[in-house]
Amino acid sequence: MISGNKTVLESLILPELTYGHSGGHIDDAKEFVEKLVSKKSNFLTIENTNQNIQIVDKTAIVRNHLYAQTADLGKEPGEVSLDILYVWQKTKSGWKLLARQAVKAEKK
Repeated sequence: MISGNKTVLESLILPELTYGHSGGHIDDAKEFVEKLVSKKSNFLTIENTNQNIQIVDKTAIVRNHLYAQTADLGKEPGEVSLDILYVWQKTKSGWKLLARQAVKAEKK
């Protein structure tokens, strides 16, 4: 996600990807890749903590906290603190992202 390399990004996702943002917008696979390649969505750093992985057959459910520094195209640099749910599916060519939903992290 940091590099914005189109080939790498496309190799990690399924065509059916649904990628939910904390603000409510949902990207499909094409929009997800285009935003990262164009730097419309630009992560400078990403730190994942409190990760929990549960595997059920060929599906992995991953929850973690994500803190990132961002520099989205046309916006001031910023920071995000999110709790995220990922759904990965095991395919013949490895694990692929099928779904992701972020919510703003609860203040503690």
